[in-house]
Amino acid sequence: MKFTVASNELQKVLAKIIGVVPSKSTLPILENILFDLKNNTLRLSATDLEVSMSATLDVKGSEDGSITVPAKRLMETIRALSDVTIVFSADLAANKIKMITETGEYTLLGESSDEFPAVPQFKGEDEIQIEGALLRRMIGRTNFSVSTDELRPAMTGVLFQVNQKELRAVATDGHRLVRFKYVGLKRGQAKKDIIIPSKALNLVARTSEEAQSTILVDTNHVQFSFGGTILTSRLIEENYPNYESVIPLDNDKTVVVNREILLASVRRVALYSSTTTHQVRFSIRKNDMKIAAEDVDFGGEAREKVPCKYDGEEIEIGFNSNYIIDILSHIDSDEVSFKLSTPIRAAIIYPATQKENEDILMLVMPVRLNV
Repeated sequence: MKFTVASNELQKVLAKIIGVVPSKSTLPILENILFDLKNNTLRLSATDLEVSMSATLDVKGSEDGSITVPAKRLMETIRALSDVTIVFSADLAANKIKMITETGEYTLLGESSDEFPAVPQFKGEDEIQIEGALLRRMIGRTNFSVSTDELRPAMTGVLFQVNQKELRAVATDGHRLVRFKYVGLKRGQAKKDIIIPSKALNLVARTSEEAQSTILVDTNHVQFSFGGTILTSRLIEENYPNYESVIPLDNDKTVVVNREILLASVRRVALYSSTTTHQVRFSIRKNDMKIAAEDVDFGGEAREKVPCKYDGEEIEIGFNSNYIIDILSHIDSDEVSFKLSTPIRAAIIYPATQKENEDILMLVMPVRLNV
């Protein structure tokens, strides 16, 4: 096996798929990347058995073949090189790999490609076409709020719901919830609910391109295709909780506030909150919002005042500051609206101005205020 490639081009493709490679695995072969050369096309593949990813690269090939290469050492070597031409060769009988540049020679020991797990054969039953930028936006607005609790596997992924020309993405960890609704798919789709693992979506968001992306779905897997890159992931085969039932419909107190001013204020005040509860107190009255925190254990406290638009009755409500910071950081409008009811009912937060065809709703549960 032998080919010539520019180091910076190889590094770009490696950077796409390196995130799939597990740092430690009970199957050492998974810590490798599969190189498969046919003519002048090199396909690189990686898998952790749950998520598989491959990408192609144009090279100057002189001898076809395939071998697996230690991912970590390869990436560190390519990253440390300046922009040079690499002659990559592999002795497939001895699994010995050489990379030669004008000034250096690097030898690695690979493993036979026969040992590398096969990527699942995929026959998509349903297909969705979506712009890469929109797909990244949907992932970015939801994936931060998935659960990390392995005892609730359904909530460790994002629920995607397709119905005709509407696509929804929903994520929750039980304390906060995000629902991103997009109306405007280019053609109608059959009704379908799937739960995609958070890791797979992070990789898609990091590597998808601006152009059209194709999502294929079958019973157990989902596949994303963009450019020369393909990512295949197992679906989470669990029932997602009935999220609609926790979204309050009668929150009648509406507060509108500048997002950046509020975010900066909460960040400062939260420095003085309890390290256990991270509680911040919102005291809201006509066109006036006070934010306060107190750390009883260490005697610290902070208060700030933020202008807002509000003409309802006075209300005090407490939140975990980390959740408020997360939510405000994932909204991109100048102003945000809070819809409140009582100090013990969920608050709804959404952009004061929604983008065309989008409806983003974020929900956060309050924490009981200290008396």
